[in-house]
Amino acid sequence: MTFSEEIKAYARSLGFDACGICRAEESGEEARYMAWLSEECHAGMSYLERNIEKRLDPRLLVDGAKSIISVALNYFPHRFRHEDAPRFAYYAYGEDYHDVVKKKLSRLLEFIQGRSPGVSGRYFSDSAPVLERFWAARAGLGFVGKNTLLIIPGKGSYFFLGELIVDLELDYDSPLSQHCGKCRRCLDACPTGAIEKPKWVNARKCISYQTIENKGEISPEIIPRMSNNLYGCDICQLVCPWNRYARPHTTPEFHPSEQFLSLDYESLQEMDEDTYRKIFSKSAVKRAKFSGLKRNLEAWKCSRESGGEIS
Repeated sequence: MTFSEEIKAYARSLGFDACGICRAEESGEEARYMAWLSEECHAGMSYLERNIEKRLDPRLLVDGAKSIISVALNYFPHRFRHEDAPRFAYYAYGEDYHDVVKKKLSRLLEFIQGRSPGVSGRYFSDSAPVLERFWAARAGLGFVGKNTLLIIPGKGSYFFLGELIVDLELDYDSPLSQHCGKCRRCLDACPTGAIEKPKWVNARKCISYQTIENKGEISPEIIPRMSNNLYGCDICQLVCPWNRYARPHTTPEFHPSEQFLSLDYESLQEMDEDTYRKIFSKSAVKRAKFSGLKRNLEAWKCSRESGGEIS
């Protein structure tokens, strides 16, 4: 077994569902990324305008970087909230994925350093200027679908991604070919038209952006089209044919609490900040803050009153 194979085997033993390796190099994505920024598709996420050089070339993040080890961790739930209750995106059902994925990557780096003393590296999970879906695809984990999400053939797209960038030459995997074909279900199903063309999402129109990253008021044009979504949105994944292969995760940290599963409109309406902190203390939902969740709830109510349909 080669060292690269040992790394992948250990990654799987840590609970990762996929692991691949590619060379750390300039991405070649500058023209596309800059065009996306120039059309202000990043909306209010100004951090996407910073550290562009590092985002396009991961070698600037780690001195002497030679390899990118990409991993994927399944988050598809075992149990679901009631279909009539305000909907939270599946990724937010359990504990904050940043902490869970990075903890596992820390152990993977320790394993590598134990086998090869002197190796340096850094690990990330949506926590640095890294084109994580691009590098995951380059490492052969899957392909980037028309909804811009990484799709793993035979497994679907309900995965958190992480990267471990190291100053060590390894054996590299080959990318997969595109497998969306003529399918455009994600484009057609998006209630706000946020997927303006294949692999091109305009965050200003995206329900996930509006209910999570947006720090102001939700756009009036979006509210009637929120469907049943209170925090985030899974519509472009729910309609994707590849997700018929989705299976429940095996990560205990991602199991939702009974309190979370039972939250309905009334309990959310009555929720105070102390209760919010207790229920979401370890959750990614805390990114929206208590005020953001209450803002979303008011918008959700308006959407219901305007006749928005449950997707």
